[in-house]
Amino acid sequence: MKIFCESSGGWRVTRMVGADVRRRGLVTSSPTSAFTMVEIAISLAVIGIALVSIIGVLPIGMHTQRDNREETIINQDATVMMEAIRGGARGLDDLTNYVYAITNYWTNITSHATGINGYTFTNFSVPATYYCSGSCLTNGANIVGLLSTPEYVDSSSYLPIPSLIYGGISNHVVAYVHSISGPAVEKPPQNNDIIVGSSFGYRILCVNAPVAVDTNLFNLSLNPNGPPEYYKQLAANLHELRLTFLWPQQPSGNLGPGRQTFRTTIAGQITQINTNSQWLYFYQSQSFTNAP
Repeated sequence: MKIFCESSGGWRVTRMVGADVRRRGLVTSSPTSAFTMVEIAISLAVIGIALVSIIGVLPIGMHTQRDNREETIINQDATVMMEAIRGGARGLDDLTNYVYAITNYWTNITSHATGINGYTFTNFSVPATYYCSGSCLTNGANIVGLLSTPEYVDSSSYLPIPSLIYGGISNHVVAYVHSISGPAVEKPPQNNDIIVGSSFGYRILCVNAPVAVDTNLFNLSLNPNGPPEYYKQLAANLHELRLTFLWPQQPSGNLGPGRQTFRTTIAGQITQINTNSQWLYFYQSQSFTNAP
C-alpha cells in the first residue's frame, strides 16, 4: 500500500494487516447474510406444490386439445361424406384412400334369413342368398353407391320401399374410414403401414331412411284403398339421411367414446344401378318421380 510520508515529502510503500486497515478507516466492512436451511426447505416445498399442480393440469389440457382436434376432423369429414351421398357423387375416387371397408348387415323379414356383406379395396364377401356378386371399393362410385343403400328394400327387386310392413330386407351399413382431414404426414402417398394404422380413424353408421309415417295409414280397415297419394309421393321423393360417427377406431378393433350424428332430409329420387351384379344406389336430388 502506498502512504504519503510528510517527513520525507514523498510516497513510500508499506505493508498493513487487515486489522490496521479497518482501524485506520481505509476499508469499510459489512456483515454477511444468507438463507438458512429452514428457509430453503420451505422454498422447495412451495415450488414442489406448484409443480405438482401444473403437472396435474397438463394431462387434462392435452386430453381436451385432442378431443377438440378429433371433433374438428369429424365435423369436416362429415361435411364431405354428407355432400357426396346427398349429391349422388360418382367421381370421388379419392375416397378409396380413406374408406377401407364397408359392411352391410342385412335381414330378410320375409324369409328370416340374415347375412353380412363385406367389401374392401381388394375383396368382397357376399352370401349367395343376397346379391349374386359384389363390387370392391376400387372407385368412388362403388363407395357412395354402397353408403347410399336404403334402409328398406324389396326382397325381389331390391327397390327402396317405405316400410317393412309387407316384408322386405332391412340393411344396416357400416363404413370404416381413415380420417380425410388431419396431419398431412398421414395422407397418401404415405405407404408406411405403421403410420397409416396409427392414424385417426372412425366408423360411420349410414342410415338412408324413408320418411316417418303414421302406421295407421297401412290399416286396410281404415284405408281400404291403401295409403293416401300424398304419402306415396313423400315415400318416393323424400328421405332422411343419418350419418353416425363413432371414434376413434382403435387398432384392436374397439371404439373410443366419441359419438356424433349428422342428419339431413333429401328430396329427390333414388336411382338404382346394377354393377357386377351388385345393386348401387344414388340420390338424384334434381329428379322426382310420381307415386305408382
